Amino acid sequence: MVSTQSADYAGVPLPEVAVITNRLLSAETTEIILNRLDVIEGIRQIQMTGESIPKTINSGPGKGLPNNHTERRIINVNGREVELRYLVGAFYIELEVDDEAALDAKLEEIEGVLNECIEFGYTLNVGRYSKYKPTLHDYRSE
Repeated sequence: MVSTQSADYAGVPLPEVAVITNRLLSAETTEIILNRLDVIEGIRQIQMTGESIPKTINSGPGKGLPNNHTERRIINVNGREVELRYLVGAFYIELEVDDEAALDAKLEEIEGVLNECIEFGYTLNVGRYSKYKPTLHDYRSE
């Protein structure tokens, strides 16, 4: 999910939580996690990444044929339909918090959701994992 809002408030980048799962998640588990995270106040955006599931087979004897993978489907996230094109293995959750205490409170909420939904474990780190201001490449590509 991509946000068009600027992530830079008063020159301070917002913190991100990187959640790397020990196993790739099913579409059902991904949908449950996203719906539970969606109700947490202070989450600005969530980006997902993982193993791509292409629409058509890219190589081998079935090249060009439709890829009938059961995990490539439409999921419902808080009433919105989202096409899931990945077996999700990581979430990058951008938080809108004012101080360390608010950050710790949000981390507890997020960990509660993850502990309920991810049975094979995960790694959680706090930092900044995506760019928050334009780079030279952005100016050159216009």
